[in-house]
Amino acid sequence: MKTALITGATGQDGSYLSELLLEKGYKVIGIKRRTSLLATDRIDHLLDHPSFQLVYGSMNDAGAFYRLFSAQKFDEVYNLAAQSHVRVSFDVPEETVDTVAMGPLRLLECIRTMQPDCKFYQASSSEMYGDNPEHPQNEITRLMPASPYACAKVFAHGLTRNYREGYGIHASSGILFNHESPRRGETFVTRKITLAAARIKLGLQDKLSLGNLDALRDWGYAKDYVEAMWLMLQQDKPDDYVIATGETHTVREFLEEVFQIAELNVDKHLIIDDRLKRPHEVPWLEGNFTKAKERLGWEPKTTFSGLAKLMYEADYSNLVKLSERK
Repeated sequence: MKTALITGATGQDGSYLSELLLEKGYKVIGIKRRTSLLATDRIDHLLDHPSFQLVYGSMNDAGAFYRLFSAQKFDEVYNLAAQSHVRVSFDVPEETVDTVAMGPLRLLECIRTMQPDCKFYQASSSEMYGDNPEHPQNEITRLMPASPYACAKVFAHGLTRNYREGYGIHASSGILFNHESPRRGETFVTRKITLAAARIKLGLQDKLSLGNLDALRDWGYAKDYVEAMWLMLQQDKPDDYVIATGETHTVREFLEEVFQIAELNVDKHLIIDDRLKRPHEVPWLEGNFTKAKERLGWEPKTTFSGLAKLMYEADYSNLVKLSERK
């Protein structure tokens, strides 16, 4: 039985990846930050699984990694932990950088010194391309980060390559473009839209405040994307891969798609709030996943419309169930 360590196990990607690995017969150890609220709702259904264990740890605490690696032999490590809200990274840049950049350094150094045969996956981000006007972006497109979060991701991305080339670590980076799901945090724009549409449909709220509606993004389904993470660590040679859909849509298009599904009028409920706009905007993200398709045999399964529909329907269904319990 293989054993995998997942940082950020309680997040969107961590929960889907935990499910995938458990289905494949892995023992999974997930790391969670200690907080006053449990915040384990995405993985509550896994807590009693005999092959799943949740432990406390932090990307800011190298000692926690060394204690884990002293007690357990890991076959694979997936680093998914991050302060991942791009807009918030402008407000808390130091915290963001320490977690997103220095965290992977601590983890990679632990692997190098304790278990150099362990395979490592780094969650890189399409935000690293920033305001580079070249598109679609691939693995060799110039990185021009436009936020503290993206700058930190560039550092971690380069570091992963450095440990791969310099120390022979099986370290791969997945340059994931925007990937969403019903488990996406409620402050991220797609989930904010689907949740608001469901609440408006049920008469629980009337207005939805958004910032820039013209940003172009390549949106996929997180459950599809975690399969690509796993595939990267099954290869003989480590490498970097763009994971995307190859399609781009504006925030306005996603908003209109969801409101059409909900049979709502966008103009009746939308408020534009400049405070929600980024100080430095990323105008266009569109990924070229040819390399992942050819080498990993991976391609997205969920369409843009299908993603909007499944997210809205999940939020609507959950709200109805909550109201029935009251």
